[in-house]
Amino acid sequence: MSNSEVTVIYFWTIKPSKISFALLRMALDRGALRRMQGVRFAKMLGTGKGETFTPRDADAGRWGALIVIDKADLELLDNSKLVKTWRKNAITEVRYLLDPISSHGLWAKVNPFAYAATQTEGEVIAITRARIKWFQNFRFWRAVPPVTQSLHSSPGLIETIGIGEAPIGLQGTFSHWRTGADLRNFAYKGAAHQGAIAATERHQWYAEELFARFAVREIRR
Repeated sequence: MSNSEVTVIYFWTIKPSKISFALLRMALDRGALRRMQGVRFAKMLGTGKGETFTPRDADAGRWGALIVIDKADLELLDNSKLVKTWRKNAITEVRYLLDPISSHGLWAKVNPFAYAATQTEGEVIAITRARIKWFQNFRFWRAVPPVTQSLHSSPGLIETIGIGEAPIGLQGTFSHWRTGADLRNFAYKGAAHQGAIAATERHQWYAEELFARFAVREIRR
């Protein structure tokens, strides 16, 4: 990945009457998004409350897309038929433009954010993503509630959204923080999160995992 690229995340809120539209587009848009000019990595995302990471967390009213794209093709993406179709059927749209600060691990066997941007002051985004081993799902679900309770009560948290490529097993978290220090305090000083890290090492419940931090370039609502 080079400095000519940017990470883009869209979240769309839809009416209950548009759920069938969203399910269809999730199936159709995966390949179309990856084939767009300048796109190096792309995932269509479902969302949830991010409290238990079980199917009951799912939020059928909000959907998303994450794209790593050449900056020169950003306008092409934003004005594409694919994005305009979601926009037309959405009540609200939020678009985040992000620059990776650091990223560790893999997503679909690659690290799409594998370069470090210059650290800047201000708001940051964290994305965690994991492919959970099937036989470890129940153990993972039991460990999640203390961590999510700690996350939701953490100073400096602006918003958190559960994200996933499937209802079970391919899940993660999008979290928005006022400062990098707030994120670091949660990640490295919170007892619940430290306990989960220790349990992860002990049980090896992830087949693949990734943790990335981003500087916020722009948020458009």
